[in-house]
Amino acid sequence: MHASFDRIGATPPAFPIIISVPHAGRDYPCDIEKYCQYSSSRLLCLEDRYADLLADHAWLAGYSGLVSRTPRAIIDLNRAEHDLDPAMLTTPAGPPALLSVKARGGLGLIPRRTAGLGELWRRRFTPTEVEARITGHHRPYHQALGALMQHAVERFGTALLLDVHSMPPLSGTSGQHPPQIVIGDRFGKSASPMLTEIACATARQAGFRVAVNAPYAGGHILDRHGRRDDGIHALQIEVDRQLYLDATLSEPGTGIDCIKALIAGLAAALSRALTIEALTIAAE
Repeated sequence: MHASFDRIGATPPAFPIIISVPHAGRDYPCDIEKYCQYSSSRLLCLEDRYADLLADHAWLAGYSGLVSRTPRAIIDLNRAEHDLDPAMLTTPAGPPALLSVKARGGLGLIPRRTAGLGELWRRRFTPTEVEARITGHHRPYHQALGALMQHAVERFGTALLLDVHSMPPLSGTSGQHPPQIVIGDRFGKSASPMLTEIACATARQAGFRVAVNAPYAGGHILDRHGRRDDGIHALQIEVDRQLYLDATLSEPGTGIDCIKALIAGLAAALSRALTIEALTIAAE
């Protein structure tokens, strides 16, 4: 166990699917209000609330993966190390980096502001403070995730990262009901289209409305760990929080077991597809 995340399952993994839950961390520093304008309870809007519980059935089935315990407010594991608004620093840490759209909107490596709360922090951070968060949380998580993926490749000849997130309820358009599940593959860059379609079909067969890449196509985790041309795939799944939380979207609700079954079902379907694909390639 690392101080900031839990490693679950066997190493080497028993299946070619590795599960990641990067945004469900709830271990807030006890002194966070010294430098944050809000109490930890007000920062729940940044969490994928209880998304860690969604993989429970998959863990019981023997899948391996990582669950972050570090809150997204402290550092966002789905952003690149350089993707930080320089205005948050006391002094520049180096040459200006090209920021992502998310970072320019306030949700970079360390979130700066949210639409509901506004500016989050009482002061700027020193480069040393930011580096401590990177070396203490961000870098170890990605190193461990990369190692698990490599173990899967060495054992199975292929691997797929299933990156589990949750999303606020979406609005429908043109009188249509909004999607409840969004599968992201970086617009085809991080995973085979066949695997994306299997994920979508599995979710639809379970009774959910599904969209692909809209409005969530995946972020840094898929960019970093998905190498489709090398047979190393990565998919992001976003789950509508209404499906598994209570009416206040703050505590687990009655639908959570259905979503646990969905995540385990996705892992199983994708694992079967990868195993068949690997056997076919080996036989050629």
